[in-house]
Amino acid sequence: MAVAATVPYLALKTSWLAGSHIGIPAGSVLLEPGLLITVANAVTVLMDASVIALVLVLTRPWGVRLPPWLLIVPAFVATGLLTPIVLAFPGQLLLATLGLGPDAAEQAAKEPFLDPWVFQVVYSGFIVQALALTGLFVPYARERWGGRWQGPLGARLPSPTGGVAGAAAALAVVVSAAHFYWAFGGTVGHNAAQIAQYSSDTGVGSAVHGICALTAGAGALLLARGGDRRAGWPLAVAWTGAASTLCWGMGMLAAFTGGEPGPDERTTTATYLIYAGQMITALLATAVVGRFLAGRRAA
Repeated sequence: MAVAATVPYLALKTSWLAGSHIGIPAGSVLLEPGLLITVANAVTVLMDASVIALVLVLTRPWGVRLPPWLLIVPAFVATGLLTPIVLAFPGQLLLATLGLGPDAAEQAAKEPFLDPWVFQVVYSGFIVQALALTGLFVPYARERWGGRWQGPLGARLPSPTGGVAGAAAALAVVVSAAHFYWAFGGTVGHNAAQIAQYSSDTGVGSAVHGICALTAGAGALLLARGGDRRAGWPLAVAWTGAASTLCWGMGMLAAFTGGEPGPDERTTTATYLIYAGQMITALLATAVVGRFLAGRRAA
């Protein structure tokens, strides 16, 4: 299922690299000649193709003999990139079904980018990838590293890990508050282009970023405080939140800093600070996860 779910995205991206314009409407920025778009397409083809390599690692006997970082790093990145799509895309479809999504006039007024069917096909494939990879990774991790995340959390993590977790949680509250503010139509910190492009779809995306940031901070706190609750769920919460917050924070910052923006598209200082805070939150939460797993290994 995971391998089959990569086919739509790989087929589209490969066709674009070959010169096809399928799914790209007239006037889209994707039709403009430029090395940046070609490189981006090539990189994303390799990223989605790496799902196939990850599937082989998780299912073949030789996969358990690989160094841990060769699996953990791509699994962390896959978690970070796919989780927000799993949360946001169904929410956007639900709002559209209820008649709360962008109407036809609003969609027509936007600058063309991709045909709607492209998002539906590709994001559906991403969701299947996420579910299938989870179904493969969890039993693999249980067999290879089950002793580190099964059983109770145990004692509170030693200093300064508690302070790191507290900082992650505090920063997560600030970052999530900004994202929830933007999700409900707030304009402070956004440029004119972002304000004009606001819709229920972008609102759902901002809300998901806020949820992921809160999840990262809460998971870090739970791991640092220890206790009698089972370790699996707090670890999963911290892992998922940190990965999602870090990957999408980096991705959004890269998108904001690329190209030459017009006068209405210049990224505000507030936006830079929020996404930088998002990345710092994730890095702090990731450090807590690493310290927790290192302590379990020693035990």
